[in-house]
Amino acid sequence: MSSSHRHPPSSRQRQDEKLFLFLVIALTLVAGVGSWFAAGALARHDRPHDILPDKERWLGDFALVDEAGRTVTRAELAGKILAVSFLFTSCSLTCPEVSKRMAEIQQLTATNDDVRLLSLTVDPRTDTPPVLAKWGERFGADTNRWYFLTGSKAVLHALIAKSFLAQDNSDPFNSMPGNFTGTERIAVVDKHGQTRIYFDGLRAGTPADAVAEIEKLRAEK
Repeated sequence: MSSSHRHPPSSRQRQDEKLFLFLVIALTLVAGVGSWFAAGALARHDRPHDILPDKERWLGDFALVDEAGRTVTRAELAGKILAVSFLFTSCSLTCPEVSKRMAEIQQLTATNDDVRLLSLTVDPRTDTPPVLAKWGERFGADTNRWYFLTGSKAVLHALIAKSFLAQDNSDPFNSMPGNFTGTERIAVVDKHGQTRIYFDGLRAGTPADAVAEIEKLRAEK
């Protein structure tokens, strides 16, 4: 009658097990620290914050393409109050947060036919209409009121630079397409096409504040 014996682990096996355990702990710590920094970055925006334009800005003429491949022009938005955000779909942290705030603004203005939402991509090479359509679906966009716009890079960047955001071309490490600053902002444009104010798109209170501003603009002549 034979019996089998289990040999104790060799020193090499014990070393491998310790190394594996060390790697697991290290990766867990790295993930935890990364989450902590990300949460901290977003928490810093959780305070009242609205910003006036750096100069007088007006919505320029444009003809861009929405997520359905339809041409959207400046003319068809005449007389509308706009909430405008900026995105690139390869952005995994701030852009989804800003789109969440836009979705809340959409919900809070659902009965206001004189309000439209625009999301302009700063990376049109990647953000084609089908890509933007998926992004819009992710956030429950009403495509009759919330347009995700793309087009030629030159046209988009010129429009954003003229109507909304400053550019910082002095920083060689700026990875933002177009070198725009403040892409996390949500701009509110009045019915005459003037950019009146910006709100921090990473702040939880922004949708309510933006809608309060929209209501004030609706009362203006």
